[in-house]
Amino acid sequence: MDERERRRQRAGEDGGRETGGRGTLSPTVVRAARQDVAAAAVRLPGAAGWLDGAGTAEHSGPLVAEVWVFDVRGRRILLEEHPWRGLVPPGGKVDAGETPRRAAARELLEETGLSAVLLNRPAMAFVRRFRADSAATTLGLSYAAVVDPRQPLRCEPGQPAAWFALDSAWASAFPEDRDRMRRFFGSLATAR
Repeated sequence: MDERERRRQRAGEDGGRETGGRGTLSPTVVRAARQDVAAAAVRLPGAAGWLDGAGTAEHSGPLVAEVWVFDVRGRRILLEEHPWRGLVPPGGKVDAGETPRRAAARELLEETGLSAVLLNRPAMAFVRRFRADSAATTLGLSYAAVVDPRQPLRCEPGQPAAWFALDSAWASAFPEDRDRMRRFFGSLATAR
């Protein structure tokens, strides 16, 4: 058992729902999530209201966070190969008592070995169904970081990560995110 699994067991993980219901999301986590949903550059339908319905049958999925990691020129993005979602940004469940921003940074470090400063503005807030066999929806927050792609990657076993051209197509359960990622990085470039 690795350190990540031990930490999740100590936090009382119950099949991925330890942060899904209102009774298990602390007020601090809810406040941080609300602030980041409101500040996100892109808010997909349902993101702002998900926290209000957390714990209901439809909103019983976990709170998740991911990081859109761009190279300094904005030509490439770091993606990992998920067993059934295809190529996706590094990320995962928010642990009990952890803010989504902290979870995103932790997941990035655990899954790729990269320690990066996340940009102030969250990139996207979304609600998705990650499992076809479940009606539960998950609130997710995408954060962003810009890093030197020459940094070595130390990936988790079974989930290799690599740099992909941002203007190329890649196999993903969420292909529409590629255009959102490009537009987000473009907004960073024009703001400079």
